[in-house]
Amino acid sequence: QVHLVESGGGLVQPGGSLTLSCEASGQSYSWYTMGWYRQVSGKERELVARISGTGLQNYGDSVKGRFTLSINRSKNIITLQMNNLSSEDTAVYYCNLDGPHAYWGQGTQVTVSS
Repeated sequence: QVHLVESGGGLVQPGGSLTLSCEASGQSYSWYTMGWYRQVSGKERELVARISGTGLQNYGDSVKGRFTLSINRSKNIITLQMNNLSSEDTAVYYCNLDGPHAYWGQGTQVTVSS
């Protein structure tokens, strides 16, 4: 059974930084796509960043140049470094593991506010 355990959300001031981590348990997912999505209440869930099994990375337009995704395939851990945060980054962030099936974490709240 797949479990995605997220950590690192919280409250940060505008211009600040946060790091989110997600660990996938169960088995090796070396060829899966792993990434982060976010959702604001009343809006659709949107891509933040993801990395494929071949190492191809995609970022949402609004986070390019500010967020960086890294992965430790041996430990099934992805890390999202978020810099220069603004109020528009406030959302619930969800870890995603995408292979034959899609799996989601429980979500972690990121709030950017002064």
